[in-house]
Amino acid sequence: MTPRGTPFDPTRVPHLNGRFAPVTEEVDETELRVTGTLPDSLDGVYLRNGPNPRFTPVGSYLYPIDGDGMIHGVWLSQGRARYRNRFVRTPAMRAEERAGHALWGGLQSLITPGADQVGEALAGSFKPLPDINVVHHAGRLLALAESDCPYRMSPELDTLGKETFDGHLPAGITAHPKTDPASGELAVFCYALEPPYLAWSVIGPDGAVRRGPTPVDGAVEPRMIHDMALTDRYLVLVCAPALFDLDAAMKGGSFLTWRPDRGTRIALIPRDGGPVRWADDEAFWLWHTVNAYDTPDGGVVLDYVQWPALSLGRSPEPAPAGHGAHSGLTRALVDPATGTVRRTQLDDTRVELPRIDDRSTGRPHHRLATAAGSGRTPGLLTGEYDALCWYDIEDGHAAARLWPAGDLSVGEPVFAPTPGTHDATDGHWLTFATDRTDDTSWLLVLPGEDPARGPVARVRIPVRVPLGLHGTWLPTEE
Repeated sequence: MTPRGTPFDPTRVPHLNGRFAPVTEEVDETELRVTGTLPDSLDGVYLRNGPNPRFTPVGSYLYPIDGDGMIHGVWLSQGRARYRNRFVRTPAMRAEERAGHALWGGLQSLITPGADQVGEALAGSFKPLPDINVVHHAGRLLALAESDCPYRMSPELDTLGKETFDGHLPAGITAHPKTDPASGELAVFCYALEPPYLAWSVIGPDGAVRRGPTPVDGAVEPRMIHDMALTDRYLVLVCAPALFDLDAAMKGGSFLTWRPDRGTRIALIPRDGGPVRWADDEAFWLWHTVNAYDTPDGGVVLDYVQWPALSLGRSPEPAPAGHGAHSGLTRALVDPATGTVRRTQLDDTRVELPRIDDRSTGRPHHRLATAAGSGRTPGLLTGEYDALCWYDIEDGHAAARLWPAGDLSVGEPVFAPTPGTHDATDGHWLTFATDRTDDTSWLLVLPGEDPARGPVARVRIPVRVPLGLHGTWLPTEE
């Protein structure tokens, strides 16, 4: 972070340089070079969104919250691959393109343009940043922001405009909604700086909003909540003590502060609209959940990656002393009857960006994948990983299998199941990777049955793909 009063120098921000540096060229390439053999079962498109400033940022830049969205797509079919990347063009970005430079500052600096620069409609507004995730629901391809309206994209990644779901979700949603694989419903939430600070909604498989924004009883202050989990009975929201303070920011203070004295609270929100159940715990932070499911005795199992505190744009803080300080893959057992949480560390390897076979969402999962640190590469930045790790989960224990990626920095692994199968080992894991020796980027394809043996195919991407953040696999039939 840049202290107030210090001139902002983008060249000194690690996440604007090197393997995180933005790319500005939009590229179409129809025949990509493949090393190895692409499986015939892979017929679809792998998409990944991430922070990619269109112009050199001004004022401040915090990874991974700031940055324009850019979606990278690799279409796979019959052993061949093509590529296209496109910016998510919001009205603010279009205004900056007309000006030829950045007009909005990062979230920490709160720089906004005047009407003389962007017109009355955009003057003084926050810049939309649909740069975190990309999902497909009810025929809509959506680029998702941290907590704002998504932007709808065409199948070929052209920006179609802001998506409010026919006006029923005017405040938007966060970047990590969850789809119930049984009902096809999309569960979403949204946090805000003003009351109601937290609301949830449900979008049907047809794209219609079945439950409009519903305030979460007991959410009494503006907290940042990046991800959620879904079970048959509940939406699960982990409310860590990362608090927004707009008044403090306007006076030169911090826009987002870590308040461990407030503790972490877990909200179990009944999907039938019943009373919210809260469980209180010591302070910890999570960026991403793995999955959650209900237990026969009425409790909830939540797997996630735990951090001792929120850290933006820099290396994680040293863990403070105390029970809540550990990091790594963690399991929480939440009892809605007593409001208590019991946490167990499943593994202490430095991991992030966890994914499962999405068909297991809300049900017990037996395998998950993460990006990981092998411990063999010095100088990796926050959000940079040099290995992939798979965990087989059984009876609350996690057996890890690591694939060290050598000179490659790897991203989030996404599972592409073989059509017509139901086993989480029958398919392939996909991720982008960038070679630290020459900055070339690749799409890696790893076998689901034994991913730790390494890729069966590598697809050369014609541009460097900046590291981070989230993606999805869309088979052709969708």
